[in-house]
Amino acid sequence: MASGNGSNFQALCDGVASGRIPDATICRLIVNRGKAYATTRAEKHNIPWEYYNLISHGFQARGETDPARLQQARDKYDAALAEKVLASEPRPQLIVLAGWMYIFGEKFLDPVGAAGIRVINLHPALPGKYDGAHAIERAFEDFCAGKLENNKTGIMVHNVIKQVDQGQAIMTREIECLPGDDLAKLEERIHSHEHELIVEATAKVVADIVTRTQ
Repeated sequence: MASGNGSNFQALCDGVASGRIPDATICRLIVNRGKAYATTRAEKHNIPWEYYNLISHGFQARGETDPARLQQARDKYDAALAEKVLASEPRPQLIVLAGWMYIFGEKFLDPVGAAGIRVINLHPALPGKYDGAHAIERAFEDFCAGKLENNKTGIMVHNVIKQVDQGQAIMTREIECLPGDDLAKLEERIHSHEHELIVEATAKVVADIVTRTQ
């Protein structure tokens, strides 16, 4: 699942094609933004894709601000997307959130988890640090203020649970903030490591799934 440019999705496609992610096939891409370039990447690899959006598909009214209605819309969207995943052929054994800019709740995670499908996510911070949005910006602000521990931030791939970015880490990588860094330099350095980490972590989870199902 992806929301934007799809560079991490591309890394996964390349990882499967090269054998770095053995015993795996990408069976489908789902995007929640209509102009996501990830769909073009999917077509180049002959991977089926689908656009499924909270507002465009009628779950939430555009401009809605009422908290109760917003939560109700998200619950219905989550449940419908879970049903879509569970009904797909072939049914996936692993969902990788590769730049998926939407937070899942229990209406998605519970039925998918009950079916034995793993859900993992790439997040640009270390475990317990900078959960949620704008993680790189927040780490950089702390670095500039002299508050970043050991001048290091990082990235992780973790299991997805209801608590945002708090699921158990599968793999992590520390990335140092350097003197003279601006936000753009730090972002570039972090993104340069993301593609490798998402491939390595996905391969590890795939191996765990294969071992479990043998």
